[in-house]
Amino acid sequence: MLKIYLCEDIEIQRDRMQQVIENTVLIEELDMELSCVSEDPYKILEAVKETEEVGIYFLDIALGSDMTGLTLAQEIRKYDPRGFIIFVTTHSEMSYMTFIYKLEALDFILKDNPEEMEKRIHDCILKANQRFVSAKNKVQANFSVKANEKVFTVDYDDILFFETSPNVHKIILHCKNRQMEFLGKIKEIEKEVDGRFYRCHRSFLVNKDNIREIDFHKRVIYMVNGDECLISVRMMKGLK
Repeated sequence: MLKIYLCEDIEIQRDRMQQVIENTVLIEELDMELSCVSEDPYKILEAVKETEEVGIYFLDIALGSDMTGLTLAQEIRKYDPRGFIIFVTTHSEMSYMTFIYKLEALDFILKDNPEEMEKRIHDCILKANQRFVSAKNKVQANFSVKANEKVFTVDYDDILFFETSPNVHKIILHCKNRQMEFLGKIKEIEKEVDGRFYRCHRSFLVNKDNIREIDFHKRVIYMVNGDECLISVRMMKGLK
């Protein structure tokens, strides 16, 4: 989930921006929440410190405080280096400062055109969500295995299936070009991997993308390399 923070010292502007944010999240059905709305940059910073979630930050630059939006963004970067920072301000001349401060801002929105401002806020939320989901999927597109005192990283695309080993408390990882045995439990692996994997039997967790054929009569899955996995009667329904 992405958490959204809004720091704006002018109440009418803050209320308008909050409404746009809430409407966007609701209408687009996004996995986000408006975590903190305040005129006080210190309150925003305290809220950021209390979570490890990635955030989207809409910040005014002139905040009527000894902390500006730029210095607030610098502090936020210490706790959320992957967060999405968007400046919303009347000070167009300050845009170059985001580069001097090395803040990697997602956007710099001017308030002088309310309709354009609202559209840009909406677009920034969608863009941040797209980048967040893409990065998350990329991170989760591989599986790490510790075997023989070494750690191996295997792409999901290369994994055929996981199988319980005859050796107690061990799992056999079947890949397209190799096999590895490691300590683990099928149940725990099932929780870790994504939706392309299916528990077809108490002893097998298969990668559906690498299935060549399913014989429901024999209750056998044939993988792309010819390997076979059993299907329990109870789990057949999820493969049809």
